[in-house]
Amino acid sequence: DLLKHADVAMYQAKSAGRNAIHFFFPAMQATLDARAALEDDLRRALSLGQLDLHFQAQVYSSGDVLGAEALLRWNHPERGQVSPADFIPLAEETGLILPIGHWVLETACHRLNLWQQDVATAGLHLAVNVSARQFRQPDFVDRVRTALIRSGANPARLKLELTESVVLDDIAGTIDKMNELKAFGVAFSMDDFG
Repeated sequence: DLLKHADVAMYQAKSAGRNAIHFFFPAMQATLDARAALEDDLRRALSLGQLDLHFQAQVYSSGDVLGAEALLRWNHPERGQVSPADFIPLAEETGLILPIGHWVLETACHRLNLWQQDVATAGLHLAVNVSARQFRQPDFVDRVRTALIRSGANPARLKLELTESVVLDDIAGTIDKMNELKAFGVAFSMDDFG
């Protein structure tokens, strides 16, 4: 137990920066245990069908709807609605954002195809946030194309939202991927710019 507690305090000190010391407190272990339990639950959430997409309308200043943004939600059977602020950073840290992001893209493309079938929604765009980790995957462009082709969705109705960190990390690679997807018909926007 002593070594385990020392290890917890050491990692706490490392995460605080250089030249820091931390003492072990039982609350540290409780926080780690809660995070580990949340991670275990998140690993199973996709296969158990606990993740869902909600669609927030995007409107012109006139009030006309131009489209929607796909918002990921997690409805846990015991925890209830888990805040994206709690599980998205965890998904990023653990790499779970890759399978989750792929599921979001596939699900969004299928929804776009359904919208195309209805006169009232046929002209709507759907914006999907893409994580930096997801965008950096070598097969990202192929995954987007495949999702669009399999779903039958119009690529011109899909808008991928990128953060400036995605663009700035590898400008040349980002431009290449964006050009490939743009040639396929996909649009882009910057999320949280500035």
